[in-house]
Amino acid sequence: MSHNPIRPWRNIDRRVSRQIMVGSVPVGGDAPISVQTMTNTVTTDIAGTIDQIQRSAEAGADIVRVSVPDEDSSRALKEIVKESPVPIVADIHFHYKRGIEAAEAGAACLRINPGNIGSEERVREVIKAARDHNCSIRIGVNAGSLEKDLLEKYGEPCPDAMVESGLDHIKILQDNDFHEFKISCKASDVFLAQAAYMALADATDAPIHLGITEAGSLNAGTVKSAIGLGNLLWMGIGDTIRVSLSADPVEEVRVGYEILKSLGLRHRGVNIISCPSCARQGFDVIKTVEILEERLEHIKTPMSLSIIGCVVNGPGEALMTDVGFTGGGAGSGMVYLAGKASHKMSNDQMIEHIIEEVEKKAAALEAENAEEDGMAAQ
Repeated sequence: MSHNPIRPWRNIDRRVSRQIMVGSVPVGGDAPISVQTMTNTVTTDIAGTIDQIQRSAEAGADIVRVSVPDEDSSRALKEIVKESPVPIVADIHFHYKRGIEAAEAGAACLRINPGNIGSEERVREVIKAARDHNCSIRIGVNAGSLEKDLLEKYGEPCPDAMVESGLDHIKILQDNDFHEFKISCKASDVFLAQAAYMALADATDAPIHLGITEAGSLNAGTVKSAIGLGNLLWMGIGDTIRVSLSADPVEEVRVGYEILKSLGLRHRGVNIISCPSCARQGFDVIKTVEILEERLEHIKTPMSLSIIGCVVNGPGEALMTDVGFTGGGAGSGMVYLAGKASHKMSNDQMIEHIIEEVEKKAAALEAENAEEDGMAAQ
């Protein structure tokens, strides 16, 4: 196990939800909170779309969504699904036939928007296709595309309107004896999204897909998503998440994991704890962390690394991490292993040495986990 212990006061009681399958990935129940992203390539660019899916999967994406706006995209989806290392969700808007085609093409899940998919009869046809092809459904309510009757009833997008939209479509699925569904109620406004999700969580036991839609650029969208999703996750709401950024989908995956890691809900790769640096620093902390983040990207085993510029907080932080380095002046610092001071290392050799120690620790943890899995299987 990692050196960083789980403490009772950090526990989050997750909302109890039904579990469904999105391809091979369980969503809801006691399954880990899955991380999603969406391709931004033209779907008919099959090679480019597959490349983006593979890069996202390598970054940790459990599920990837692909837009299916026309018949050519439906045909491309069939090839994309064959090559994808993760389940594919088909994003369907406006034309219900795209949903039927996507199910036939092998999509693991269909995302349909109640505000623009069409009549109840058309939804029934999509449900039939999903059932026939072992496909789950996500009801994707969005504040920006609510049904006209709900906008007339409530006057504007609001939590009550969003939840009513979602529950109306849940009823259609349930009336057709279809229960393999999850639901989202996204908005670009953090307050609106949070209020809608909280009400939705009380109104249904369906798995919930969290997202702050159109959150913005990499920096602004990360902050917005961390606040919106972080608060909901802290309350125990959410079974799968997608961080919506105007950026490479790989960045969405990275931010998603950072949000989950900060709450202790999911662990993947090296969690670097570092100081902002100041005049006391014994080495260039910012540059060192930048290099280490890139060089340690290949580590998938959950573990912690502290990089602190001086001895004010360095030793204390190192007590709680698997590997640590604290600047001590005079061109060298102290290496900590499993929370204990181990040996000194010169600043000019420190980066390569830390990488070596992290890789060594990761290998040991992997071996330990494999042994535990073997014993559990007996």
